[in-house]
Amino acid sequence: MTSTRPLTGTRQSQAIPLLSLSGITKSFSNIVANSNIKLSLNHGEIHALLGENGAGKSTLVKIIYGLISADSGEMYISNTKYRPKNPKDARKNRIGMVFQHFSLFNAMNVYENIAVGLDDSFSELDLRYRIIDLSKKYGLPLNPNDVVGNLSAGQQQRIEIVRCLLQSPKLLIMDEPTSVLNPMEIEQLFNTLRKLASEGTSILYISHKLNEVKELCNRATVLRGGKVIRTCNIKDYSTAEIAELMVGNSVKATVRTNKIFGETLLKIQNLYQDSEDPYGISIKNLNLEIKSGQILGIGGVSGNGQEELMTALSGELKPKKGKILFNGSLINSLNSEERRSLGIFSAPEERLGHAACPDMTLSDNVLITCSKTANLTKYGFIQKDLTKNLAQNIISKFDVRTKDFSSLASSLSGGNLQKFVVGRELLQNPKLLVINQPTWGVDAAAANFIRQAIINLAEAGTAVIIISQDLDELLEVSDDFTALVSGRISNPRPVGDLGLKDIGEMMSGTLLDD
Repeated sequence: MTSTRPLTGTRQSQAIPLLSLSGITKSFSNIVANSNIKLSLNHGEIHALLGENGAGKSTLVKIIYGLISADSGEMYISNTKYRPKNPKDARKNRIGMVFQHFSLFNAMNVYENIAVGLDDSFSELDLRYRIIDLSKKYGLPLNPNDVVGNLSAGQQQRIEIVRCLLQSPKLLIMDEPTSVLNPMEIEQLFNTLRKLASEGTSILYISHKLNEVKELCNRATVLRGGKVIRTCNIKDYSTAEIAELMVGNSVKATVRTNKIFGETLLKIQNLYQDSEDPYGISIKNLNLEIKSGQILGIGGVSGNGQEELMTALSGELKPKKGKILFNGSLINSLNSEERRSLGIFSAPEERLGHAACPDMTLSDNVLITCSKTANLTKYGFIQKDLTKNLAQNIISKFDVRTKDFSSLASSLSGGNLQKFVVGRELLQNPKLLVINQPTWGVDAAAANFIRQAIINLAEAGTAVIIISQDLDELLEVSDDFTALVSGRISNPRPVGDLGLKDIGEMMSGTLLDD
């Protein structure tokens, strides 16, 4: 891609930037995560930080927030040198951060969660008043007495934001803030961020959803391979051009060459599945069928029974009531390993701790899940070369940015670990694949690669169930669509027959199957 447009726009502010970085460099062993990073953030600006998985975004914001220190380079806040020793030091300098994964206690109420996360002390009455006042002012309604475990993902995010706002930040860092939100919650969040920006708060916004970035942000800094590729005015570039800057070449669209369905492979009848989480949603009287070669997309806001459906299908928990039939045989009593031997594979939403063991190497993570299906053991002995080769094959085919198969799962960025977990399941040639949030936290190029790999599986005869909150993804890849609401499901319908009104009704629970 070539462009003669200005890199930073035609209007140049003469004011001193709120935050400026120059020469920021950080290495881990022999991997350079950030190399000579230069970035400036103006007062009241919503600035996107973009890049592929492993481009260096997480490392950079961790340096800004004081979680790690740069090896070299300088940072300034309004012309005053800034080098935080820890996050508390960053907050003293009025820098707040809302992480992608919330740090909340489900059994505690809103007030208690906010109180334990504050550096300053307030009287209980004063803090309760401040929570209510701030939440109303910024369109983030919260009741201090509500138990967090009973709240939606969007409501939980409000707690994190209000906790930051109580410390009057000049800069608010948002890491993938819309990954767990429905469209209405996204619109409300954007209204809040725009209001903050209008009052002078600067926002550093990390997201892989380029349409949202175009709608919300003023400028963007694009990282690739740990280096700044360009800082630009968002309005001057299309989403395709931004994606190209991120990956270095054009991003290919997904292609489906055929839709040939076979016989019914999976049949669920009157399924009831209790949630292990005391604040979770149980599955109630769920009926579903899927044929070989078919891709079924299941939409819905997180916390409506998605995890419970996954555990029922994967064999982690036995259903409370109902039948799960695979190839006509009842599999209710089969555990995860027995189901995998039949060709039923799954990739859960939680990567670290559920899909992968953090303190084990990538090759060991392959061994514990694929030892039988990939014949990685013989006469009770581990076939080390086969295991390493399979892990390395996953790394190569799915472009996992890491040293090699000996890397610990915990050392990978979230997006790269996602690519590894998904690749591990897809390369086992499953008959049925159940996958929750397949491209969560993954950059545009990797997301398209994963989606195309899923399509290719279906074209080869695999039945695929995709559970996702990304409606665009489901409508792009799926043959049929349904919604999971309060543990109940609507009748699946062909994607081509659906309009926005139909999807809205399904997502709201209006068309639930009784």
